[in-house]
Amino acid sequence: MVTVPDTFDEEALRTATTLAEAGDALLADALTRARTTGRVAQDLAGAPELLRRYEQAVPPTRALLEAAMDARRLGVGLHLPQAFLTDAATDYLSDDEFDELSEDWAEAAYADLAQPVHGKQAPLRRTGARPARRPPGRSTQPATETSPAGMGPVFRLADYLEQHGRTARRRLCPPASFWHAAYTHLTSPNDLRNVAQEAEHMQRLQWSHDLYDAAAKAGSAEALVHLARLRMRAGDGEGAEELLRRAVDAGHSSALLALARLRMTAGDAEGAEGLLRRAVDVGYPPALVDLARLRQEAGDPEEATDLLQRAVDADLPYALLGLTRLLEQAGDREGAEEAAWRAVEAGHTVTLGDMPWLMDGVCEAGFQNRLGHAVDAQNTFVLDDLARLRMRAGDGEGAEELLRRAVDAGHSSALLALARLRMTAGDAEGAEGLLRRAADAGHTSALDRLVTERMRAGDRDGAEELLQRAADAGRTAVLLDLAQLRMEAGDREGAEGLLRRAVDAGHVIALDTLARLREEAGDTEEAEAIAWAAADAGNRFVLVKLARMRQQAGNQQGAEHLLRQAADAGYTDPSPMTEEWVSTAPEWRHGLDPDGTPTPPWR
Repeated sequence: MVTVPDTFDEEALRTATTLAEAGDALLADALTRARTTGRVAQDLAGAPELLRRYEQAVPPTRALLEAAMDARRLGVGLHLPQAFLTDAATDYLSDDEFDELSEDWAEAAYADLAQPVHGKQAPLRRTGARPARRPPGRSTQPATETSPAGMGPVFRLADYLEQHGRTARRRLCPPASFWHAAYTHLTSPNDLRNVAQEAEHMQRLQWSHDLYDAAAKAGSAEALVHLARLRMRAGDGEGAEELLRRAVDAGHSSALLALARLRMTAGDAEGAEGLLRRAVDVGYPPALVDLARLRQEAGDPEEATDLLQRAVDADLPYALLGLTRLLEQAGDREGAEEAAWRAVEAGHTVTLGDMPWLMDGVCEAGFQNRLGHAVDAQNTFVLDDLARLRMRAGDGEGAEELLRRAVDAGHSSALLALARLRMTAGDAEGAEGLLRRAADAGHTSALDRLVTERMRAGDRDGAEELLQRAADAGRTAVLLDLAQLRMEAGDREGAEGLLRRAVDAGHVIALDTLARLREEAGDTEEAEAIAWAAADAGNRFVLVKLARMRQQAGNQQGAEHLLRQAADAGYTDPSPMTEEWVSTAPEWRHGLDPDGTPTPPWR
């Protein structure tokens, strides 16, 4: 007799992982679900049958499964309350299917879904909480066996069906019964907050507000912060402050920072400073940076410097940029250089958004290429900034020495700043030599600047030759620039070919321009497919831009159709795209109902 283990042990899992990495797609897929439990054989045996059970299920059973799939993909926890699933499922049925429901439809559907398939897996199985095990005397509360949801029976969806639902249903908005059931039956603050956030991304704004409100009442301080943001967007600053103060009282320390920024906006520097000091006292280091700003504006650079040093010590390396500037302005050149080098060694990529109040006169480390994407954001930007300060003080020699030391230390991005200094000094030849060195080191922004100079000189052929050499050397990012030159020359077909090569090489940003070109060529079907590919890759605003193009071309129906699909998929984060959304579909200003129709005005 041979005893077969119930699960793969670690050695077997390592072997399975090796096979998966070598190309075994079936094992790779199973390991995404069974790696932690080791139940690989059961997963392989049960997955096809689970899918068949779902696809061939009778309508009530299928409705329960789809409600469970949507709940999991929208952020509800593993344990799904039966009352929630039952109420949520009703609108997944057509009118005829709903009319045909028997009185015991739910009981029959749950019984059907509890029947296991191969591998002892059930599509939707009842589960429960293990009893708590506490040392005697640790708590006066007895150990209980209540459900994880805290109310009635709970169920767990099979992992394979959960994963299938995340893919197959990723562009579908749940029906009204789902949102109502979530509001009525979910009690976990995290579950409510997660569903509220997804509702907001889907432009179901009224449900989002009500679910955030329910999460706040259930104890989520983070939900209060979200509600405050919604109040600010509606122009209710006073209401936003009240909500933030409630979040602070509930222990949400980051709400102190948000509240302080509201006070700063209102011109109440004293009140803002008090809130920031409270945030620092409760251990919220990001408040140190805002507090440093206030102290600098109040004419106290000494305390501002101390606060930024504390921020650095609290592992906020972007504060080194501000520290460098303050030390340089205070005449402590040695300290400024030390802070700058610490920023470089920390490996932190500094951006203009990190420290906007310290950014006066500071330029990006890389140039902006003509297709609109930023390149070569380097942590040596802090050295560039320091060099600029020295140039302004009339110490060009000291600025160049600092940057040359950076180059000698292996930080080739400093070549970009050094080239700008040479250009400012009128040494175009020296600047070009430095840019070529930077381009040879792989800095696309240096190559872009060289191309720009060739174009200014009217040497288009020279510009294309530079880019083509880089592409031939394997630097596929320059395909974007080559495509731009082809478009400027009127060769749209050649531009599209280059953009497709860029996409194949992994530069998904090219999908944006490719979608625009296809739309302009009248191929709306492919333009939409490309836009969805860009959205799935993370560039979701492409869908909104494409909708705007359709509206401007007089195709309002096509624009609204695309926007509604984007909303259903949750690809419309409201914060950055509210104006674009409203300008394309003004009647959707108050959001959408679950069925996709505009929501009437609500308060």
